[in-house]
Amino acid sequence: MENMHDPRLIAAAGVVCAIGIYASFAIAHHAARATGKVRMRWGLVSVLSSGCTAWATHFIVLLAFKPGMPSAFEPLLTAASLASAIAGIGVGVSISIRTRRVQMHFLAGLVLGLGITALHYIGQAAYLVQGQVYWNLGLVIPSIMISLPLSGLGMVAAGSRSRSVRRTAAPLLLFSIAVLHFCGMAAMRLRFDPSKTFPSDAVSPAAITPVVAGVSLALIALALTGWRFDLAAVARLRQDRRRLRELADVALEGLLICQGNAIVAANDSVEQLAGYGSGTLAGTSVDALFPDVDFSRLPEREEREVGLVMLSGRIVPVRVLRCELALGHKIQTVIAVRDQRERLRTEAKIRKLAFNDSLTGLLNRGSYVDRLRHLTDEGTPLALLSIDLDRFKAVNDQFGHLVGDEVLNQVAERLRSIAGPDDFVARVGGDEFGIILIGETAAQRADNVARQVTERLGQPFAAGSVVAYCGATVGIVLAPTDATTTSELRQCADLALYRAKERGRGSVCCFDPEMDEASRDRRTLEADLRTAVADGDIKLVYQPVLSALTGEITSVEALARWSHPKKGPIPPDVFIPLAEECGLIRTLGEALLRLACSDAVWWPSSVRVAVNLSPLQFQSGDLSQTVESVLQDTGLAANRLQLEVTEGLVIRDVERTFMELERLRALGIQILMDDFGVGYSSLSYFQRFPFDKVKIDKSFVDHITTSRASRAIVQAVVGLGEQLGMGIVAEGVETEEQMHALVAAGCTHLQGYLFSKPLTTIEMDERLSALHDASLDGIRRISAQAA
Repeated sequence: MENMHDPRLIAAAGVVCAIGIYASFAIAHHAARATGKVRMRWGLVSVLSSGCTAWATHFIVLLAFKPGMPSAFEPLLTAASLASAIAGIGVGVSISIRTRRVQMHFLAGLVLGLGITALHYIGQAAYLVQGQVYWNLGLVIPSIMISLPLSGLGMVAAGSRSRSVRRTAAPLLLFSIAVLHFCGMAAMRLRFDPSKTFPSDAVSPAAITPVVAGVSLALIALALTGWRFDLAAVARLRQDRRRLRELADVALEGLLICQGNAIVAANDSVEQLAGYGSGTLAGTSVDALFPDVDFSRLPEREEREVGLVMLSGRIVPVRVLRCELALGHKIQTVIAVRDQRERLRTEAKIRKLAFNDSLTGLLNRGSYVDRLRHLTDEGTPLALLSIDLDRFKAVNDQFGHLVGDEVLNQVAERLRSIAGPDDFVARVGGDEFGIILIGETAAQRADNVARQVTERLGQPFAAGSVVAYCGATVGIVLAPTDATTTSELRQCADLALYRAKERGRGSVCCFDPEMDEASRDRRTLEADLRTAVADGDIKLVYQPVLSALTGEITSVEALARWSHPKKGPIPPDVFIPLAEECGLIRTLGEALLRLACSDAVWWPSSVRVAVNLSPLQFQSGDLSQTVESVLQDTGLAANRLQLEVTEGLVIRDVERTFMELERLRALGIQILMDDFGVGYSSLSYFQRFPFDKVKIDKSFVDHITTSRASRAIVQAVVGLGEQLGMGIVAEGVETEEQMHALVAAGCTHLQGYLFSKPLTTIEMDERLSALHDASLDGIRRISAQAA
């Protein structure tokens, strides 16, 4: 083979082949960058160029072959070989550009290989010699079997997204052609036969040489055209990259321009994000930033959350989006990179605000209920501790909300330190907390944890220069022993806490089924009370208040009474607090005030009516307007109405209470301080507000004849009243000894069963009428004696 070929022509064939391949690929790239009819025209030129390259290479090598005998070419088969090459390449390329599937690219390579195979063996069949030609099928068949898969792999490589893989396409196709040619030439055996003559239409090598040369020159021209296209594309690419870089540097998002797996440009944002210097990211691999992301498999314009590896090795959470763009007539990958650190921090903060208390960081009410519901649904054994701070409102009122907030934070820290790692601690309300103890040992731990809570929260809280004291009361309920659902657990915990409060501050109480029964009785009583208030079944009785000097009735105290249709009389100290708890006290208070004024308007003008006020009536902010409206509707003079307030009412909100009392005093109403001395008594109340009268509690009256302390307290209150110009009313007088002692002490008014039990409206009317008639008789006697 080596001796039978002209090496110069073999070299020329290689040059022509290389030029033709370059021209074909350059024209094909230009066609890919174009659109419409231009794309189609240059695509056809690329196919023709590819076919002509294969044909010219083959026939130059045939011309280089020196068989040692005359040779010629059959024209029709020569043309057929060119046509088969063009057809095979055209169909193969057409298949490959219509799909991205590897199998179809391989099929396209097989079709292209068949075209090249047809070119070689038809071309060799067109090669005529003066003699006989024999074929060695042992070389022909293997050459075809090897060449076709190589062509298929070459087309698969040409369609790859990887630039390094695409570079193997041309060598694979070239090797496929070489296998066909040299095996085909080696398979051909020639025997000289002088008697053999050429057909009349045979073309001599000298005649076909110009045709091959012309095709070769055309390929060179196409190569130059393709080179020009490539130079223009490179210039355009550089210009587009520069413009895109200029625009990208303005963007806040990071942008990467990639050619295959290589980064060719990056804006300032992504360089700063990745920790690279300006301009140093270009030339690196995408895998250096995103080692776990295969962008070739990432759908276009679909965002993904991934990790970006900084130069320092630190991983930054980002979102990436890939799209393909034509830059300089070349399809390139643009990757948008968005820093997610701030968003994740914001989302974490939102989640914390949604599920945690903003002040203490503990679980909030919603999370607390959800966790409880989840645990009860799974049947997890647990103990629920309902915790209420003692005296926290007094701390808030005395030191302000800033100190109160600091106390709550310290409470949260102490509760965290007490609870176990698997337990939950929550702030359920303003000064209400909850602990969920989880596990089989929760029931055994509950009492110990509750004792720790009362002990730790009973210790002082230091907030700056302020030292505050609170304490806590705890109710305990167990699941599934005491309750199995979330609502039952919370209700039982509230009952246990309520019972603990009844026992006193700092108490711990475990739920008992009897509490539930008492709660049901209370709910029934509440429903009955609502009906009684709506139907006007709460009545008034009146207890006279007498002057200690004259013995005349100067006023009467209105006392509420409720006779239950089934349970009989319900004490006021039962249904009044119940009305306050269930929100009925404003409606009930206004109704009783209106009833008292309506009754009193018919009594002598010298008799006043006293009505007790609940602390909750002051919270509405419109008490003075309500009282003024009742007086106008009933016609009772304002100076005949007395309103009694307790020390407990005043201490709840001193400023607000005294402002409301000032407005009531401005209407002409008298204000009495009731039960003075049994609560948080403070002489500053009298300095702040001039009460008209002070009522001494029955507890002091009961012991005035037997207790020196009680007698001293009564005398002190009387002395205070005399100095401040206030009347002193002693209530609960039951014996004459008490009466004499109180009169001797200086009390100005007396009230109690010694003088009269509480009277119904009718009984009160009759008594006042009798006093009025007796007074008239006395006047007539005095007039008759004077006459």
